[in-house]
Amino acid sequence: MAMSAGPSFKFNPSVSFQIKCSTTQEVDAIWEQLSPGGKVLVPIGSYPFSARYGWLEDRYALSWQVMHVGASSSGQKITPVLMFVGDVCGQTEEAVNFYISVCAGAPDHAIGDTEADVLARYGRGEEPDQEGTVRYAQFSLFGQEFGAMDSAREHKFTFNEAISFIIPCDTQEEIDYFWAKLSADPKAEQCGWLKDKYGLSWQIAPAIIRELLSGNDEERGRVTQAFLKMKKFDIATLKRAAAGQATV
Repeated sequence: MAMSAGPSFKFNPSVSFQIKCSTTQEVDAIWEQLSPGGKVLVPIGSYPFSARYGWLEDRYALSWQVMHVGASSSGQKITPVLMFVGDVCGQTEEAVNFYISVCAGAPDHAIGDTEADVLARYGRGEEPDQEGTVRYAQFSLFGQEFGAMDSAREHKFTFNEAISFIIPCDTQEEIDYFWAKLSADPKAEQCGWLKDKYGLSWQIAPAIIRELLSGNDEERGRVTQAFLKMKKFDIATLKRAAAGQATV
């Protein structure tokens, strides 16, 4: 999803989107489309981990990693990749295990496709990155693939609200659960948004919200005014607002 949110939060490479390509020609074609007006972060070329790879910011400053993976390109085409830098550098493995544990314990959900695999670690002599920290890991939360990495190099950015991840919840129990498990900064709580202990932003939203906002202008207005007052979403209150009933 995308929204206009003004100049307060800007994209940065702490969250990028990896595009898995089956051929090097596909890498080059996508790179050519994304690069005009953008900024190269890692030049396109051949690397030990990929025959054709490059990392750039497009004209809107959104970060992309375009990567040849060959026959393994099946599955999810575009994968969000989290880069843990600054104060949270070295915490990638801990964070991945934390997200796995949160999703595995969620009410009304089977563990399903919730798993993790550290594919590569930094070795000796790769300072400033500490030996044993995560060069790259992949993990899956309810079937949604993610990547993650540590980077101890100097970066003038970190996670912010410009990119968040939505967890649609069917019940108030689910909303309460994820909110309690993930929220680590009370000042960041607003309209279903929160920040976890690593600074990553999440939206804990009722799955019914689209339905509640699909009514006429008056109904949408009541629902909007109701959730603007909330930090954690309350499904019962939103339903009463949609129906025109008094809310407290």
